[in-house]
Amino acid sequence: TKKSWASFMTNSPTVIVMIGLPARGKTYMSKKLTRYLNWIGVPTKVFNLGVYRREAVRAYKSYDFFRHDNKEAMKIRRQCALVALQDVKIYLNEEGGQIAVFDATNTTRERRDLIINFVQENTYKVFFVESVCDDPEVIAANILEVKVSSPDYPETHRERVMEDFLKRIECYKVTYQPLDPDEYDKHLSFIKVMNVGRRFLVNHVQDYIQSKIVYYLMNIHVHSHSIYLCRHGESEHNIQGRIGGDSELSPRGRQFASALHEFIEEHKLSNLKVWTSQLRRTIQTAEELGVPYEQWKILNEIDAGVCEEMTYEMILNTFPEEFALRDQDKYHYRYPGGESYQDLVQRLEPVIMELERQGNVLVVCHQAVMRCLLAYFLDKSADDLPYLKCPLHTVMKLTPVAYGCKVEMFYLNVEAVNTHRDRPLSKVRRGSAPLLRRNSYTPLSSHDQVKRPRLYSTGNWPWLPLTPSPTTLHNPDAPDGALLLQQSQVSKVVISGCVMSQTMC
Repeated sequence: TKKSWASFMTNSPTVIVMIGLPARGKTYMSKKLTRYLNWIGVPTKVFNLGVYRREAVRAYKSYDFFRHDNKEAMKIRRQCALVALQDVKIYLNEEGGQIAVFDATNTTRERRDLIINFVQENTYKVFFVESVCDDPEVIAANILEVKVSSPDYPETHRERVMEDFLKRIECYKVTYQPLDPDEYDKHLSFIKVMNVGRRFLVNHVQDYIQSKIVYYLMNIHVHSHSIYLCRHGESEHNIQGRIGGDSELSPRGRQFASALHEFIEEHKLSNLKVWTSQLRRTIQTAEELGVPYEQWKILNEIDAGVCEEMTYEMILNTFPEEFALRDQDKYHYRYPGGESYQDLVQRLEPVIMELERQGNVLVVCHQAVMRCLLAYFLDKSADDLPYLKCPLHTVMKLTPVAYGCKVEMFYLNVEAVNTHRDRPLSKVRRGSAPLLRRNSYTPLSSHDQVKRPRLYSTGNWPWLPLTPSPTTLHNPDAPDGALLLQQSQVSKVVISGCVMSQTMC
């Protein structure tokens, strides 16, 4: 199976250990962090100790279960932790996992030492994330938003739930031992998140993946906001069935831009930030809004390489094997000289970071770009990402909620062509000698020839000898310089190719 470049960020599996009193946002951070790491290609899974505890004790009665002097309950809770750690071991050793998030209170040094011994026995790395909050308003809001609907409380009497849960917190406070960065825990790798991100304390970060975890946690926030995603208005290339390029809006596309302006006014989005790519079709869409907007080059559509501005039929006739190979693995496949969806996710990571810490934002983008952004917020797999439906002339409103994202769709009643291609019913059978390709430079769609740096897809080891393949990629009608990867000329290559823009996405 292919692995992403991101799965090589760490040279050994990592266990992320959450620490903190109840209602401090540990599960919120666990789920968001897991979603982010999976999106960038690092296989990650949450192990929530509350799930194991509810399996062991079917009927929760009251906060008495969490008293430190309840010996029977303490024994059950310790056994649940051991079972969860064994599942962590199976996930990291046998199921291809890279990171396991151990989501529990872990408020005592005894429990943390148990985890550290487990990690050392299995030669894993460990990184602690402690959430500290002493703001009563934040704690109360968290209890009401999340804990009232917890399986521990089938009843919905808010006052009784609040009373019991506050007593549960007091039970944990009796034995709570925060991380000590000055003495006892100074050798550990950890981040303390104080009062939902107002302050941070970072200690002894060991490797690149831990630095990415720190960077991500320092960017997420919990205040209410919405993200609006839409594609540009219908373009001339959309009508012609061509992919990529930099065409202008069609008459219906301009009509959509006007409708989008009315949509913003109707929803009273006066404090809205607007982001576009640097391609004309998104800029022309934003121009109609009558508000300031920012152009991001990294929001440009996925690069189709030598297939820029071609139709499906042209690609099928000119590069039949390429067309079939892309259907076989749309996420990893990279067209000659272009990008794959995997490349695009890597390119869009800074956008995700900015979206996490902004207020309300409207992103006017492209089909493949919108799919990648949606996959992050909706926690979609790499296999599903390239087939998410993002129709033209439709606005998607994403509002982060407790442990997920609420999605609302608004069709603005302007007709447009359908650029979606469904997932093939049957995948193309992989040959004995799969095509391996580096991302080399190719001609752009304009007359200006610009060399692009080679970007290796590290899911396969670099510099593998190429096994014989019956295929030579050659386009007799391509401009000078577009003859790529004839098998007789290539002796050292790395993994698969690029993907396409706009409708081909």
